Amino acid sequence: MKAAVCRAFGQPLEIEELTLGAPQAGEVKVTLAACAICHSDLTFMDGGWGGQLPQILGHEASGVVEELGEGVVNVQVGDRVLVTLLRSCGHCGNCESGEPYICGTSFPIDTDSRVETASGEKVGQGLKTGAFAEEVVVNQSQVIPIPDTVPMDAASLLSCGVITGLGAVVNTAKVEYGSSVVVIGCGGVGLNSVQGATLVNAYPIIALDLVDSKLEAAQDFGATHTVNPLANDAHEKVMELTSGQGANYVFVAAGSPKAFEQGLDLLASSGTMVIVGMPPTGQKISVEAGNIAGAGQKIIGSKMGSTRLRIDIPKLITLYEKGRLKLDELITGRYSLEDINQAIDDVRADKALRNVIVFGEKS
Repeated sequence: MKAAVCRAFGQPLEIEELTLGAPQAGEVKVTLAACAICHSDLTFMDGGWGGQLPQILGHEASGVVEELGEGVVNVQVGDRVLVTLLRSCGHCGNCESGEPYICGTSFPIDTDSRVETASGEKVGQGLKTGAFAEEVVVNQSQVIPIPDTVPMDAASLLSCGVITGLGAVVNTAKVEYGSSVVVIGCGGVGLNSVQGATLVNAYPIIALDLVDSKLEAAQDFGATHTVNPLANDAHEKVMELTSGQGANYVFVAAGSPKAFEQGLDLLASSGTMVIVGMPPTGQKISVEAGNIAGAGQKIIGSKMGSTRLRIDIPKLITLYEKGRLKLDELITGRYSLEDINQAIDDVRADKALRNVIVFGEKS
């Protein structure tokens, strides 16, 4: 199979011919149809989280089940499926308490990649998936069937960007009807936080970004107001729109400490700031602890939108089928695997909401 391999941090990916082994017990082999490019892939590619190389990145994918390992029960050969980095054992404390998205169990595939070069060199599957490739082998908990009503390229976005952004609003924060919401960062994840706030009838929904084209997109996804902090005082504008109270909820979808600190400045008393974006390792924020306690504010993290795949994905697909969830509108460009570095460069240059690698097709 062909795959885009990260062999050096900060360098373009290399297209290589690799061998993918058969799935072992509890594993599934999937022939991929599409894989979207997430900012987490870029952070990993740039060395922001460290890790061993070489690795295949990519984790927001869809495809068709090709082969089953022993004991697989949740999918069949030929099923159209999502492929996600969410992996769960089903029996650890987190899984049994209803939080499979933070399962901490180690799996055999973590230490024994199914991918290798012709010379026998092992190639890791980054972010538990390795989906910048024509095929993947993953644990059965990482795949979930999807109907024919969802195109493969649009479906791939459900594997990470949609569930992370929308889920932070609906699952993690459980935003109430009529609450005021600020979303900082209007890339693929942030737009889905806006979309989630729209679905729960929040008001106002205020989108912040430094790129005007992303603010325009935020309006299309349901933002009632937009603010570019380069052109307007964000604190002043948010206070104006919330009757001087600040926002009940602030979702920080940009992975930078400055954005997190800005979020606190926009938060109402007893409000909740949700950290959605994933910054590089070692980055910290400074807070005035007494102010947080005195105002009764909360800072919480959201891992992959607190998503339970088998509960949330069918709901999201129904919303898409009813025209209430935007997926196709998130896709800016479609590229072949051979053109992946151009697709990544366009994401870095803020020219895309989500670029998608479509396997077997040219851009």
